[in-house]
Amino acid sequence: MSRKKIIAILGIGVITLSFASILIKLTDAPSLVIATIRMCTASLVLTPFFWSRFKSVRSELKNVKWGLIVLAGLFLAIHFALWIESLRHTSVPSSVVLVAMDPIFVAILSPLLLREKLSLKITLAVILGVIGASIIASQGFGSFAITKGNLLALGGAACAGGYLIVGRKIRPQTSLISYIYIMYTIAAIILLTVTLATKHHLSGYIPQAYLFMILLGLGPQLIGHSSFNWALKYLTAPIVAMGILGEPVGTTILSWLILKQPPTPKEIIGGIVLCAGIYLAATSVSNKNL
Repeated sequence: MSRKKIIAILGIGVITLSFASILIKLTDAPSLVIATIRMCTASLVLTPFFWSRFKSVRSELKNVKWGLIVLAGLFLAIHFALWIESLRHTSVPSSVVLVAMDPIFVAILSPLLLREKLSLKITLAVILGVIGASIIASQGFGSFAITKGNLLALGGAACAGGYLIVGRKIRPQTSLISYIYIMYTIAAIILLTVTLATKHHLSGYIPQAYLFMILLGLGPQLIGHSSFNWALKYLTAPIVAMGILGEPVGTTILSWLILKQPPTPKEIIGGIVLCAGIYLAATSVSNKNL
């Protein structure tokens, strides 16, 4: 596989991911409903592709650690539930920058879960991440809604980090179609269960809302997330993580152009500091840490 082709596919993934926040902000539906329909769409589209080749992947599924794969699906479901809700309370730039902190959380969790020591570079990355997040979050002081939104985005980042750590233990043993189908389906089932249990309705929204939710499943999920999962076979996890850093940049530009929501000075300064920390973390964590 040529490096140019890999980078091109990652670029497409970043572009599609950048539209996720915009589609969510334009969708008049509860956050749980948006997350549920997004994941159900992705799962349903993948269903015929997975089952048509089930005989060929049956052997690899025998070795899958189902406890871990359920945990990864749970992390993914919570990640979307928290992050999408954060967009209801804070600005798009703040939300997407804070939720991109998952490499920082990976760096923090690796010594605890994988018994890896923190290097000086990782320690600096964590410090920069905390400083950047604090700058962004400081503009929410005095506003419960904004503070809540920022904390939800950080929670979404923590779950994404947990998903990455658990997922890296599973991915080498499974093909891409098996991996993403099982993970997306588990996340979809969890979200659907919670949505129904909390008495949210899946019907009654305007056609435009359903269009945007389906597009979330087809674009940012199936193309965006899946492209990064695909790339893990050819590139190290740190390089893939660095690719994800393009999402906050793309989303901020789109938010400015489409939603007329330019970043504030604090978001710009905090975002630069935070992205510097994420960059250091992404370039410092080896594959075995994930």
